[in-house]
Amino acid sequence: MSETCKTKSSPKSFKELIRSSFFWKPALGVIIGGTLGFVYYHFVGCSSGSCAITSNPYLSIAFGSVLGLFVTNSPCKTC
Repeated sequence: MSETCKTKSSPKSFKELIRSSFFWKPALGVIIGGTLGFVYYHFVGCSSGSCAITSNPYLSIAFGSVLGLFVTNSPCKTC
């Protein structure tokens, strides 16, 4: 009754890693998330300094990058 998922094997060499989605999918998630974090800081951010994340551009970029990583490496993948 249980179905098993066929997953791709992980890359064996560094060249294979760079060319595979194991590397690019999370990397693009981090880059896009960081960019969106900075855009959010720039257009919506808190200027008074009372907001912990949006008052500092570095924290906004880091928070966006982490969210991008979480979205691309979701443990809830389907087969």
